[in-house]
Amino acid sequence: MAENAIEVAGTVKRYGDKTVVTDINLTVHNGERMVLIGHNGAGKTTLMKLMLGLTHPNAGTVRVLGANPATAAAALRRAIGYLPESVAFHSAMKGREVLAFYARLKGVAAAECQSILERVGLARAADRRVSTYSKGMRQRLGLAQAMLGKPRLLFLDEPTSGLDPSLRRQFYDLIDTLSLSGTTSLTSSHSLNEVEARADRIAIMKNGAIVACGTLSELSQQASLPLVVRLRVTVGHTADVAERLAPMGEIQRVNDHGIDLSCPGTAKMVLFRHIAGFGEVIEDMDVAPPRLDDIYNHYMQQVQLQ
Repeated sequence: MAENAIEVAGTVKRYGDKTVVTDINLTVHNGERMVLIGHNGAGKTTLMKLMLGLTHPNAGTVRVLGANPATAAAALRRAIGYLPESVAFHSAMKGREVLAFYARLKGVAAAECQSILERVGLARAADRRVSTYSKGMRQRLGLAQAMLGKPRLLFLDEPTSGLDPSLRRQFYDLIDTLSLSGTTSLTSSHSLNEVEARADRIAIMKNGAIVACGTLSELSQQASLPLVVRLRVTVGHTADVAERLAPMGEIQRVNDHGIDLSCPGTAKMVLFRHIAGFGEVIEDMDVAPPRLDDIYNHYMQQVQLQ
């Protein structure tokens, strides 16, 4: 087994005179949940197609499960599952028939279909025609076909599109379960709040390039974004506390009961020790680190590609 599930090095993809993917370098480890985020047209889907072997790079290399995905053997390709952003199935077929069709293509026993239909919540609708399915149901059927054969690697392009909040949570619970059994996943998503707590690492794309990659904490440090500390202060002491804390960070809000201030993440322990020195004057404290949408907005607004 290859040490890494995906290795992309110096990869470029052009269509005519337009470069849509620029010098991509990305490694995804076995069992990792990698999430790819970026604006529309950033190159996320093109990068995913390169990894699937559906298109070829103009420069650089792409290796998936240790092989070139465009020329990989059938056995290796069966170890990969793919859920496209827009799934399309023959509307006259029943859900069970659709899954049985893909099972035959993958060489998977038909008995596996029923358990997967149950896992994605389609067991009761399995004998209904796809034409009667809602968008969310079709999306779940797409996830079911991607899961056939217990794939080692899953590519998921906007997988929760059309799903309600409950089904979205169930979907990511499934991905977490698969990850525990060793399945690697690469998910492209616009739903930042959903993937924030469900990703081992996050890669941010802008204008065809990866501008940042890492854990949420690493991305926050790379962007040098401040954390916000909210203090509840004994009435009558806020002005004094705010004045003494001013050198430690930027005071954002002061009222009779509380203070909000921001400071660099690297200075947080010094600030916390300083706050502890106020004793019982500080009634409560809440720390809000940068969220993924804050980090994303930073790179979308601040990063200028050379």
